[in-house]
Amino acid sequence: MDLSNLKPPKGANRNRKRVGRGPGSGLGKTAGRGSKGAQSRSGYKQKRGFEGGQMPLHRRLPKRGFHNPFRVEYAVVNLDDLSAKFAAGTVVTPDVLRATRLVTTKQPIKVLARGDMSVALTVKAHKFSGKAAEKIAAAGGSVETLA
Repeated sequence: MDLSNLKPPKGANRNRKRVGRGPGSGLGKTAGRGSKGAQSRSGYKQKRGFEGGQMPLHRRLPKRGFHNPFRVEYAVVNLDDLSAKFAAGTVVTPDVLRATRLVTTKQPIKVLARGDMSVALTVKAHKFSGKAAEKIAAAGGSVETLA
């Protein structure tokens, strides 16, 4: 046995169906499309979600909830990440956080209070949780809220 002897198993490969090639083929005349109507024409395309005129599922289901278009999503940074990454006396700004890959989006930044603060840092961010601001101040650092 070598590469020149390889072939697919019997029945694995079939000829493609050649439609519209006369009555003897079994798929002549209308080529399996039935007669008349949009579906028999070339270029026919059904709308996404169309269910033959029945009310489609996405319109049968009730509407739920509320989407607030003015919601602000924040990129989150925790205190344990800050104290692990930066030395005492560092000024931590959004640009510094992005440079150190603690934040990877362009969203405004919020500092949360997970973990303990062991180094005194000056942290500049768009928002702080109450506990986070307390812990930073208790460690000898300072907090500055950006616009």
